[in-house]
Amino acid sequence: MATKVNDLSAVEAREAMLRVLERQKAAHLKDSPVPAAIRKDRLRRAIDLLVDHEKRLVDAMAADFGHRPTPMSRLTDIAGSIGPLKQALKHLDRWMRPDKRRPNFPFNLLGAKAWVEYQPLGVVGIISPWNFPVQLTFGPLAGVFAAGNRAMIKPSEYTPITSELMKELFASVYDETEVATFTGGPEVGQAFSGLPFDHLLFTGATSVGRHVMRAAADNLVPVTLELGGKSPVIVSRSADIARTAERVVVGKMLNAGQICLAPDYMLVPEEKADALTDALAQSAAKFYPTLVGNPDYTSVVNPRHRERIESYVTDATAKGARAITVNPAGEDFSQQQGTNKLPLTILRDVHDQMKVMQDEIFGPVLPVMTYRQVDEAIDYVNAHPRPLGLYYFGTDAAEQRRVLDRTTSGGVTVNDVVFHVSQEDLPFGGVGPAGMGAYHGFDGFKTFSHAKAVFRQTGVDVAKLGGVKPPYGPALDKTLAREIRK
Repeated sequence: MATKVNDLSAVEAREAMLRVLERQKAAHLKDSPVPAAIRKDRLRRAIDLLVDHEKRLVDAMAADFGHRPTPMSRLTDIAGSIGPLKQALKHLDRWMRPDKRRPNFPFNLLGAKAWVEYQPLGVVGIISPWNFPVQLTFGPLAGVFAAGNRAMIKPSEYTPITSELMKELFASVYDETEVATFTGGPEVGQAFSGLPFDHLLFTGATSVGRHVMRAAADNLVPVTLELGGKSPVIVSRSADIARTAERVVVGKMLNAGQICLAPDYMLVPEEKADALTDALAQSAAKFYPTLVGNPDYTSVVNPRHRERIESYVTDATAKGARAITVNPAGEDFSQQQGTNKLPLTILRDVHDQMKVMQDEIFGPVLPVMTYRQVDEAIDYVNAHPRPLGLYYFGTDAAEQRRVLDRTTSGGVTVNDVVFHVSQEDLPFGGVGPAGMGAYHGFDGFKTFSHAKAVFRQTGVDVAKLGGVKPPYGPALDKTLAREIRK
């Protein structure tokens, strides 16, 4: 049965979680090494859980958001979790093989061997966010389980129904020494961050990530931080405007923009800005002719986040921005019952003194900026914190190469947005304020493993041959003369 920490004080919660952690670590040591069969069994149980309880999980997410489209939740959170788990199952045997390395001369000629063994770390802590509450809990488990680890999970308090359901479901198919889930508010999260895990994965806001990293540092716990930032879209003069607008709108309005990789602002050639703005509005109206009652459009997760997003528009227009609200049916968004839906708002004439250009938006607001030469766009991106994602639209291969070479981001999608995160054979991670470390696929397996270097010495007395044994003399002089030269 999962440990209940919701009603405990921060100190009591930490003690309860620490007891589970100690039990997990003891069980891990007792059962090591972890064979492939055990790892595969844990992966299969996760897949079965998702398939068997798909409807309950989808319904829970809809209840937490007020409204969330069933097809979208099935795609992003259910199928989006099963995919990584199946990928790990398929490739696990290959991933687990020792990685042969070449010993230095002359060891390689005398029979010495060198290799890397990927060893489970032990217990991995996972702090998952609210925007994709199932996928960003189960997705990391693909690498965690494949690497032979156990997991302790702290899901978000902003999606309490989903979090409690996941806690119940994990407890029904895993022993608490394999997977343990702890729900609760910020105090529980803070205590969780300070536990002496063997690795800690946090997905969430950069501001919270700083606190998580600080707490983990007390126990020298290595961290993978999947944060966010302002992911730019650079539109080339060679880009197809209609296609660009359509693909940006799909990515921006998916989950109502509540995506760490959502396009946060666009940089467009100045002579194309009006055409692009029109194309964005037309695409949004085509996909979402209505919004309030539209089953395909997600609600903002709660009133506080809705007010935060609305405040960006209010602040920007007060400081000179022009707002284009895409509301094809002329709906009244102030009279919603149980939802917090917002239309797409395109902002023109924005500048860095506006809050919308300082904070990650995480909602359906899209600033459009202009440039004269592409180097101005590149310089703007480089003058700001490195983003989690960057998107380039265009057919100019030389310009594309210039953008890739001169910008640094966690990842890039060319001629679309967001899609690089769905490629399991690519590492997913941030850089700088957008995060550190990466996972997904084999990169996730390596992140949650200890790469243990092993060297097996030859039977020949190499130390004597090389003159390394004292008393030192001509043999060592010869060795050094060979090594210390240009």
